[in-house]
Amino acid sequence: MTLQKIGGLAALACAATYLFGFVFLFTVLAPLGFASGNTDASAVVAFIDAQPGLLIVFNTVIYILNAFALAVLVVALDARLKSSTPDWATITRALGLMWATLVLGAGMMANVTVEHAAALFVIDPIQAAEDWAQLQVVELGLGGGNEIAGGVWILLVSIAGMMGRSLGKITIGVGLLTGAGGLATLVPAIGDVAGAIFGLGAIAWFIAVGLSLTFAQRAFKEPMTAAQT
Repeated sequence: MTLQKIGGLAALACAATYLFGFVFLFTVLAPLGFASGNTDASAVVAFIDAQPGLLIVFNTVIYILNAFALAVLVVALDARLKSSTPDWATITRALGLMWATLVLGAGMMANVTVEHAAALFVIDPIQAAEDWAQLQVVELGLGGGNEIAGGVWILLVSIAGMMGRSLGKITIGVGLLTGAGGLATLVPAIGDVAGAIFGLGAIAWFIAVGLSLTFAQRAFKEPMTAAQT
């Protein structure tokens, strides 16, 4: 299996983690206020005490699994873009791996927060809620509450794909819109709307990229290694 096909499967895995996150958010976590942005910390820690494994699964899928799949996709796209836009490929690789690192860090922080809240709840539920709320801010700062890093990466990959004609027009168009949505999360007044645009757009973009890398008719040569030369 080539790097391009592995990258395509990684992109589809990223899309799957986003879809899982949306479904879980608007069903299981909606009563806790997650979907509305007005999360009830007391309700969350009570939920953790009753079913701690559910939030661990949620965080692991949307953050940790996504981060590992994203890192593979970043490397595959770097190889794809390098043949026509080598300088842009190098930049996107650095920014993409930076985003994957932030996502992984957010997931590790989120799971540690759940474990801390679960242990503290049996002793002091009020303090557990306060600690959870404070630690969640760190999680959101790393990657759960804004989409700047992801927006910049998708935007630049799309621009590079357009310049080098290494990605399809639909993929590029969706990527430009998604990237702009990620950057718009910087504006508090439209942050929630921009975040939704980024999330939904990212699902479509990951699927488009995944299909492109996995089933592309045109073969893109990957850079030769020293051993091959």
